[in-house]
Amino acid sequence: MHDGVVIFLWGNHGGSAMGTRVGKEKITREPGYLYYVGKDGYVWRTPMKANKKGTKKKVGNEKIAKKPGYLYYLDEAGYVAEAKMKNA
Repeated sequence: MHDGVVIFLWGNHGGSAMGTRVGKEKITREPGYLYYVGKDGYVWRTPMKANKKGTKKKVGNEKIAKKPGYLYYLDEAGYVAEAKMKNA
């Protein structure tokens, strides 16, 4: 028995963050766009479905050397980060 005490665990417990920052250029996000690292290694933005007037555009000048087996994304601070994919 735990005398009615319920403990919830969440977040990152002792491990590293999801990924590692690999980009040096900070990208400023605009609402209504999805940001991703393209096959060419540059950061691109593309309008979300609700954004009728937006256009696809390259937004970064830094080229990221992509490695197989890694996922590349824009982290919360606006920098490109990489994370090792499972089963890749």
